[in-house]
Amino acid sequence: MPDSDAELSGAGERSKLLGRLRIDPAERDAPAARGSLWRRWPVVAGAVLLLLAAGALGWRKWRGPSFAVELTAAVVASPAQGPSAILQASGYVTARRQATVSAQITGTLREVLIEEGEHVKVGQVLARLDDSALQASVAQSRAQLNSALALAKQFEAQLAQARRDAQRSQELIDRQLISRQALEAAQTQQATLEAQLQVQQRQIGVAEAALRGALVQLSYCTVRAPFTGVIVAKAAQAGEIISPISAGGGFTRTGVGTIVDMDSLEIEVDVNEAYINRVQPLQSAQALLDAYPDWNIPAHVIAIIPTADRNKATVKVRVALDQKDPRILPDMGVRVSFLEPRSLPGAAPTAVPGVLVPATAVVSGGGSPGGHVVYVVTDGRAQAQTVTPGQVYGDLRSVSGIEAGMQVVRAPPAGLIDGSRVTTTAPGK
Repeated sequence: MPDSDAELSGAGERSKLLGRLRIDPAERDAPAARGSLWRRWPVVAGAVLLLLAAGALGWRKWRGPSFAVELTAAVVASPAQGPSAILQASGYVTARRQATVSAQITGTLREVLIEEGEHVKVGQVLARLDDSALQASVAQSRAQLNSALALAKQFEAQLAQARRDAQRSQELIDRQLISRQALEAAQTQQATLEAQLQVQQRQIGVAEAALRGALVQLSYCTVRAPFTGVIVAKAAQAGEIISPISAGGGFTRTGVGTIVDMDSLEIEVDVNEAYINRVQPLQSAQALLDAYPDWNIPAHVIAIIPTADRNKATVKVRVALDQKDPRILPDMGVRVSFLEPRSLPGAAPTAVPGVLVPATAVVSGGGSPGGHVVYVVTDGRAQAQTVTPGQVYGDLRSVSGIEAGMQVVRAPPAGLIDGSRVTTTAPGK
């Protein structure tokens, strides 16, 4: 028994020693876990930095730049603002009086005295042709006339002598001193000279006509302005051949230049034939040039051309400009608003639809091409509001899509977008 107890006691000691030598799995994996976490720390730090940068950019974008703007309130349009447009059409400025000036004969240009943009008056010399041949023709015609006049004087002198001879022969025949045959010879000579003088007088008329023709041909060498206007094109230079019938093909000019009477400028627009019943002669209108979109020109209808274009289904309408200005040039694009007829005396004025805002407040934008927006300010931010623009009344324009009293940006600055922060400034700042 003692030996058995001793063996059991020894086995227990060995088991304790072996238990101390074993490695706990949790303790074995702990260093690996700590090393893995240390290796992942740069990735975690980078992700945190990216999140912080994105947050800063998002905050800056949300905050955005601030724009200093001037605000104005949309107002209700009063009837006194004027008649509204019942139709709009596009067209061009045209000159009712325009001419390409040319010589009436073929010749070589000796000098050209015009430049584009120059104002000329009726009868002013624009160019001269070489007239040496025509000068010689005039001299020849004048010499022929002088020769005819001299011959006529000779016949007049001979006729005067023949009349005296016939008178003396008559006196002698009364006294029976000569024969009747001598008297008849003297009378025949007188009649012959009278006939020759008449023929020569006719020749003088022919020579005078030839001289006048030569002078007219000579005058064709001087090209003059047919009316007062402005030179818009110079088509030839000195030394070139000019001809009204373009003799010589591409080497011959047909005109010296083009002159336009600026006082005859008017507008021609094509109106859809479905709406031509809205246009009447002498109807008031407003013209808006593409080059000056903020300038409204008063106008009125001159006439409706009584024919239609079957290809475009339009009718041409002539519109007169009631205001002349050097800025108005031929072939400029223009949009015409035909106004409603004036009210009869005593009738209530016509109300203007929508509200009125400054014309500069309406800018192109919106969700569709050609759309228009105004920027309404609420809580310090600009909100793009889509509107439908209408008639222009001076510096104001009627729009539909916003309500009266809304604060809109008078002149939106460049870069202003929907949601931009704004600060208000006093008018004129």
